[in-house]
Amino acid sequence: MPEVTLLLAGDVMTGRGVDQILPRPGPPELWEQAVTDARRYVELAESVAGPVPRPAPPAWPWGEALRLLDELRPDVRIVNLETAVTGRGEPAPGKGIHYRMHPANLPCLTAARLDVCALANNHVLDFGPEGLADTLDALRDAGIRPAGAGRDAAEAWRPARVPLGGDRSLLVWSVGVPSSGIPPQWAATDRRPGVAYLPDASEATAAALAERIGREAGPADLVVVSVHWGSNWGYQVPDEHVQFAHRLVEAGAHLVHGHSSHHPRPVELHRGRLVLYGCGDLIDDYEGIGGQESYRPELRLLYLATLDAETGDLRRLRLVPLRMRRMRLAPATPAEGRWLAELLDGLGAPYRTRFGLGDDGLLMLRRG
Repeated sequence: MPEVTLLLAGDVMTGRGVDQILPRPGPPELWEQAVTDARRYVELAESVAGPVPRPAPPAWPWGEALRLLDELRPDVRIVNLETAVTGRGEPAPGKGIHYRMHPANLPCLTAARLDVCALANNHVLDFGPEGLADTLDALRDAGIRPAGAGRDAAEAWRPARVPLGGDRSLLVWSVGVPSSGIPPQWAATDRRPGVAYLPDASEATAAALAERIGREAGPADLVVVSVHWGSNWGYQVPDEHVQFAHRLVEAGAHLVHGHSSHHPRPVELHRGRLVLYGCGDLIDDYEGIGGQESYRPELRLLYLATLDAETGDLRRLRLVPLRMRRMRLAPATPAEGRWLAELLDGLGAPYRTRFGLGDDGLLMLRRG
C-alpha cells in the first residue's frame, strides 16, 4: 500500500434537531435557557431553507456527501461524534446544551460507513455514565470504533485501531482539553467512566501523550491524534496549541486532527506532516440560528488527506466544500468554494500553507 487516504471531519452532532427528523426520534425535551423543545431547531432550519421531511431517511443529513465520498474512496473515515447515542440517563447538571440521538437512529451514522468516532469531547457525557455506556455499545455493535472515552481510564485512553493490511494499522487517539468546554470531572479514572482528558495543551501533556503513543504504536503503524480544543468561534490559534501539535509530530504522530470550532481554522504542515487546527462542523442543527454570519457557518468541509504509507508524510490534501441546506449536506456553489479557498489561503499564510480551487471544485493545498 504506497499511500493511505483518510477522511477527516469535524463535529458531527446528530442529536437535538437532527434526531427529531430521523425515523425514531427521542423525546424532544431540552433544558436550554431559550429553547425547550428540539423540534424548534427544525423549524428554524425550515424558516430559511424550506421544508424538511419528517421522518427523513437515515442518510438524509449526509446528503450529497455520501455520493462524493463514494467517488473519492477514502481508505479510513474519521469524525468527531459530539452526541450521546442513548435513550437513558439524566441530563448532565450545569450544562447549557445537551445532545443525544436515539439508538434506533444509529443508521444515520452507519450510512456514512464511518470507521472511527472520536469521543473525547464536551457532549459525549451529556446524559451521564449510562448514556456513555450506551454510546460505546451502540458504536461497537455497528462496527464503528470509538476512541477517547470509556468505562474507565484504560478504555478511554486506548486508541482505535484500523487494520491497513499486513502488519500495519492506523491508530487513532482521541483527547480533549478544558478550552473546548469539557468539565474536569468528566476525566476517566480507574474507577470512573469518562473521556481521555488533558488538563491543558502543554509541553508536559504532549510529552506524556507521546510516551503513551510510543508504547502502543508499532514501527509500521500510522498515528492520528484527534484533539478537541479551543473556542467555538474565532480564527486565532493559541500558541500552546501550535507547540502541542509540533511536539506530537516531532514525537512520531503522523497527523493532528483538531476540532471544536464551528468553522475551519488554519492548516499547517510541520516536518511534512499535517496539522488541522480546526475542521469546523459537519452535521448539526444550527441552520437558521443567527449571530455569527461573518464566519459563514453554513459552509462545511470534508478533509481528504493522502499520506505516504511508509513515512506518514502528507502527499496531498483535498478539501470538499459543502453547505448545509434543509438539514442536509449539499455541494457548495462555485462562489462558496472560492470563499472557502480564499479563507484558508489567508489563514494559512503565516503557516506557509496556501490553498486554491481546482477545476474539479475541490480545494487543494499548495505548499507555501
